[in-house]
Amino acid sequence: MSKLNKYEKELLDSFEKNEWKSVPNLSKRKNEVKEYARDTVRKNKRVNIRISERDLNELQRIAIREGLPYQTLISSILHKYVNGIPIH
Repeated sequence: MSKLNKYEKELLDSFEKNEWKSVPNLSKRKNEVKEYARDTVRKNKRVNIRISERDLNELQRIAIREGLPYQTLISSILHKYVNGIPIH
């Protein structure tokens, strides 16, 4: 098996401990998740912000490492934050 990062190891450990539960009404849940994904991808507003050059440089470095445009990375971070999703 390839090396797993910390997050992947936590997921695997959780799965192996049988901590995962089946989703009741899977079809309904799939539709909810599809709608969330559509809303996340749909970008219909523009925002201009001022941030430090140092922060922008670091965001750009992280984006390159992740293989994303830096604006997509920023959007993803903001989306996770406002939805209470942990940012790793």
